[in-house]
This record gives sequence, C-alpha cells and structure tokens, in this order.
Amino acid sequence: MSEDSEKEDYSDRTISDEDESDEDNFMKFVSEDIHQCALLTANSVGDPFFPRTTQILLEYQLGRWVPRLREPRDLYGVSSSGPLSPTRWPYHCEVIDEKVQHIDWTPSYPEPVYIPTGLEIEPLYPNYKEDTVVYLAEDAYKEPCFVYSRVGGNRTPLKQPVDNYDNTLMFEARFESGNLQKVVKVAEYEYQLTVRPDLFTNKHTQWYYFQVTNTQAGIVYRFTIINFTKPASLYNRGMRPLFYSEKEAKAHNIGWQRIGDQIKYYRNNQGQEGRHYFSLTWTFQFPHNKDTCYFAHCYPYTYTNLQEYLSSINNDSVRSKFCKIRVLCHTIARNMVYVLTITTPLKNADSRKRKAVILTARVHPGETNSSWIMKGFLDYILGDSSDAQLLRDTFIFKVVPMLNPDGVIVGNYRCSLTGQDLNRNYTSVLKESFPSVWYTRNMIRRLMEKREVILYCDLHGHSRKENIFMYGCDGSERCKALYLQQQIFPLMLSKNCPDKFSFSACKFNVQKSKEGTGRVVMWKMGIKNSFTMEATFCGSTLGNKRGTHFNTKDLESMGYHFCDSLLDYCDPDRTKYYQCLKELEEMEKHINLEKVLEDSDTSLKEIALDLESSSRGSDSSESNESQTYLLKLTSQKKHLKTKKERNSTIASNQNTREEPEVCDKGHLVQRHKQSNSDVKATNPDVSDDSIFDYFRRPFPNQGFV
Repeated sequence: MSEDSEKEDYSDRTISDEDESDEDNFMKFVSEDIHQCALLTANSVGDPFFPRTTQILLEYQLGRWVPRLREPRDLYGVSSSGPLSPTRWPYHCEVIDEKVQHIDWTPSYPEPVYIPTGLEIEPLYPNYKEDTVVYLAEDAYKEPCFVYSRVGGNRTPLKQPVDNYDNTLMFEARFESGNLQKVVKVAEYEYQLTVRPDLFTNKHTQWYYFQVTNTQAGIVYRFTIINFTKPASLYNRGMRPLFYSEKEAKAHNIGWQRIGDQIKYYRNNQGQEGRHYFSLTWTFQFPHNKDTCYFAHCYPYTYTNLQEYLSSINNDSVRSKFCKIRVLCHTIARNMVYVLTITTPLKNADSRKRKAVILTARVHPGETNSSWIMKGFLDYILGDSSDAQLLRDTFIFKVVPMLNPDGVIVGNYRCSLTGQDLNRNYTSVLKESFPSVWYTRNMIRRLMEKREVILYCDLHGHSRKENIFMYGCDGSERCKALYLQQQIFPLMLSKNCPDKFSFSACKFNVQKSKEGTGRVVMWKMGIKNSFTMEATFCGSTLGNKRGTHFNTKDLESMGYHFCDSLLDYCDPDRTKYYQCLKELEEMEKHINLEKVLEDSDTSLKEIALDLESSSRGSDSSESNESQTYLLKLTSQKKHLKTKKERNSTIASNQNTREEPEVCDKGHLVQRHKQSNSDVKATNPDVSDDSIFDYFRRPFPNQGFV
C-alpha cells in the first residue's frame, strides 16, 4: 500500500489505540469540571441514539444525561503532572537498577589530539583463558529477533567485587545506551574487551560506553577493544577515548575529558569466516582509588536525557507557548518518537504563508554528537534573542530530535530493533517495521501540501573524517543553476563557522546505495535544499581549532551557526546570496579545468578512493580534497539584523532597485570583481557578459514573508 493511499494526517499524531497500556502516563481525564454527577461512557448505555465509543462521556445533570467529549490525553508525552514515560527495553535485556548520570562540563582549554610516538605496541591475544573472564553479557543473544518490550527491561542488581581487596577491575554496561559484551583479564593490569554488535545483527561494532569500578590510582592500565570492523578510524588520526570520573565530578566539577596514551588502531588476528577485525588499544592511569568511572566513544546523550530536556521545555511557561511537543509515533518497542513544532503563534491565517524548516537527528543511535548539535539548535531557537524571535516569526520549524530511541536505549551503533538501518528505509511502505521514518516522511509530505519547505537537514556523526560538513544532492543533470544554488547554504555555513565547518569536504551527489536515505528521499519529494550534516567524532583541522577535539559546546555551537546561516540565506538583501553564487561558479570552473589537466590514471585512482561505501560509516563518503586550495573564504560577515533593521535596509534599497533579484549590470560586475579580488584564478578570464548572464537566471524566492 502506498503512502498516498493513507487518508489520515499523522503529522501531529499522539497515541494510537493499541497503546492503551501507556494511558496512565498521560491521563488528565475530567476531574475538575465534574461536580457530584455520574459518569458513563456511551458504550455502557443501551440507547441506540449514542454510537458505541469510549470518547463520549455522559454526565447526569438536572435529571437527564448530557453527552460531551472526553478530555484529550496529555499530548505532550512529558506531562508536567506526572513522571516521564518510562523507557522500554526488549524483555530479555538485563538492566541494572542504578541510574547513570553525568554532569555537563566543558574543558577550559581545547583538548589536543593524540600525536603518535611510533613506539605504540599492537597487543595480540591468541590464547586467553576463559576462566579469566571478568564480565560477560549474554542476554542479548537469548532471542534471534525482537519479540516484545518491557518497561525497564529485565532488572538485575549491580555486580560488586567479590573481594574488596582484589585488584581486579569490575565492568558494567547494562544501563541505558551502554555497550560492552565481554571483558577478559589477560594480565595483572591489562584487559581485553569485546563490544556488542547491534542487537539482532552480527555487525556494527563501533559504539562503546561502559563503567569501571574498583580502580587503583597511579597504576598504568591497558585496555584493548578487539572486534571493530572498520579498516579506517579516527583513532589513527589522533582521536582519544572519553573518560568520566564520579569522584572528579563531585570534588572538582569535572565531567567528560579526552584521555589515553599509546593509542593505536590496527588490524588484529581475530578474523573469522573471511572477516577481519581491528583493535583499539590505549593506556591510562585512574586519578582515584575505589572510583566509579566510565569510558565512551563519544559524549553520551540518552533517551532519558532527551525526555528530561523536553520536560523542561514543557514546564517553561514562555518556551512552551511557541514550542509544541507531540508524539509523532511509537517505535516497535513502543517508545515515543517526539516531534516539535516551533513557531510564533498566530490567530489568523497568515501562518500558512510561513515556510517550513525541518531538522531530524539520531537515526543512527551511536552518533551521539548529532544530539548535541540538536540541543544547541533548540537552545538557540527557543531563546530570547531578537534573531531567534525573528526566525520563529518567519518560519515553522518541525523537529524530530531522536528518530531511533529503541537503538539509543539498548546501545546500538546504527540499527533499530529490526536489525536494519532506518536511514536506508525512507522509501519503505512497512509502517509497522520502520514507524519513525515512515511517519516522518508522511508528516513532511503533508506539510508540503500546505506550505513550502525551504530546507531539510538530517544530523549525523562521522567515524572517518574530521570537521563538520554536509552532503547534498546532485541537480546538475536537471539544471546547472539549481545544482549550484543548493550549495549556497553549506558555503554560507562554512563562512560563518570557518574553524569547524569544511565546505571542501561537502559532496553533492546521489549514489544508488543512498537512495533510501532521508536526504535523497526528501530531495526527490521536492525539497531543493536537502542535506545530511555530518559531525566528526574527533575534532577540527581548521583555523584556531586545528588539532583539537570538539567538545559538547563546540557541537552545540553548530546549532547557533545553523540559525545564523539560515538568516543569511533568507536575507531580503541578496548580497551574500549572490556573492556565494559567484564563488561557487568560479570553483566549478576551476574544478572542470583541473579535471581536464589531470592525468587519466591518477583521476581514476582518486575516483576509486572517493567512492562512498554503503556498508561503512554514516550517510557519508570520503571527500575529494582537490577543492581545498580553491577556498579562500573570509570570516567577515554582516551582523545579524532584526526584522526592523532588515526592513529598513529594503526600504533604502528601493530607490536603486525595484526588485531584489534585478540590479544594474555594471554594478553587479564591479561587485563580482571586488568580492573575488583575493581569489587567484588559474583558468582563463571569464567575460563580464557571461557573469551577468549567469546572475540573470531565475532563483527561488527565498525572502522573508
């Protein structure tokens, strides 16, 4: 059945009929408006006048039955009058009772990447003894596929050291988003670790997050994870593991920090069935005795973290006025997928003129950096700045902050509980198997019937490349001008954030293996600016942040820069828009010339190395770095203007031009020359007439309404 055959609008869907057992979490049924009167449902009355329904209540007042509709359930899913909706796990997953919490903290100085010394060793463990196993989580393999869910999972007490005088480290990962399958003690202070593949699969070993107790300070421990599957890793580019100490947090208010020495990522001898595995090893000294510590691949952001954040919005009398939180759908484990609608409320039909912007995140549960970018975006767009107010006045934002809560809860890296990658199933009609992406696509389709969607962006993490960058779609076969126009927003973002965002790493194409991704599906539905934003797990190679890791504040700042660039992109003063378009045209000519001059064998080799792999990483590919030298982007930009300031600018320009997209030929050519004076062209000069003809092509109306 195609999605066009669905007649019901699910864009603001709340709770389905099959989810009656969750009803207690949302019930705010009529208690205040009933004064000593009997209540019956129409289903309990034999009068044929009333339909059989539970949605009509009958009140006995003044000697007669008065029908009225039942009060709606709490649509927010994060009721201010009750607890958060509890997390639901596959019934067989063991979960400890203790709740894991971490403080928010940002280092006072940038954390440098690890620089190899050349003396790093590659531990190999061919013949370890099974009786040295100190941690084993086999509950994940009790079922071959998802059966049903249970609130809290299979509860079990936290394991404690048998002997307090034993120097063996104790490990635990049976908590939300935790991932660790097995630990073997191979020497006095050396441990071999195995991470768990995504549930109901035998692959996708990348995310790790586990607890260590019974520590000894001043001892050099070695940890080696032995079953990674990716040949390339950011750990070979200087990325360090993350570490958290509860004693450091309590005594010094220090949170997650980058640690480790003798870091090495290498191929090991654990290959089987034709597959090769790779190891990550590092050494570390714990700062305290008897401490409770954690290691992680990236800064954790759990489903509970999201629900607490949404609850704070819902309980805020100001933010809740322009941010409405709804339940888009339920996952197959019956966890809630939230959708946020952010805009300034209007009492008239003018709101239908507002264009829409769509953001989604965490379709891949192990890419936690995408949640931190999403948090930064929400913090800014819900803030009290004049520019945030301007954005809310101008656009309707539809935000799905966590597309794959099931995977997030169980500690998966890439898949949902179906064992499938949701970001390859946006074309699927299997609503029951992939509900979050099905309802997201349907919500967007319904939204496009009512208003223009000017931008869609799906937030991801990247395991093999530094910096932050975007993937767009290929419009060159349809229209050359359109192909360049959809690169304008990423170019603006690189100018606004030159030390984090790399335009040279961006790619704009559609590969067959990516046709089921959100980015490509939304583009084919008609959204011209359809992007995947990829954030590295490591750090930056750009500007002042070169050679340092990104922390949570760096990731959150991308939310602000996204909003900043959106204002630039839609500014009625089109100067920045045209300036970026000029730069893109020049870059395109440089690239075309380079392709002609390159040796054919070298070109084929680079193209082969640049191919995206549908089985590795996120919605990503290795970038062609030939564009790097072409970009000499200035960091200067106009200050953001409020709507009043923008309107005054438009009024002052009306004397010189009647329409924002038509200007004097001589002035445009002169501006073109000035803005490119710092670009050293390597191709023949371009005539002024060809430049002007290019800018006379029609552009989409991106102005404020």
